[in-house]
Amino acid sequence: MLKSTLPKLKYSYDGLEPVFSAKLLELHHSKHHQAYVNNLNIAMEELEEAISKNNVEKISELSQSIKFNGGGHFNHSFFWDNLAPVNEKGGDCPDSLLVKQMIDR
Repeated sequence: MLKSTLPKLKYSYDGLEPVFSAKLLELHHSKHHQAYVNNLNIAMEELEEAISKNNVEKISELSQSIKFNGGGHFNHSFFWDNLAPVNEKGGDCPDSLLVKQMIDR
């Protein structure tokens, strides 16, 4: 079975300041997102075993956990990939009103 892994970020934990603090980003990535990955891997191992035993009831029970943790893992991975560090010029989107407001604070 191929295990899911926590994706490596394209930036350091302090790379999104001042929008996200390093502490918040580290907690959210290394603890919260990691929990989705861990729980998904556990559920997938249990599913593999249930399939091998033809345990239809257990297979059905695991679907919710796989959906929840798989969705959490996918959504967080997508989220991290769509963030970028902000520099004094607004990062990759210098015309963004949100970026300009954050810099002007």
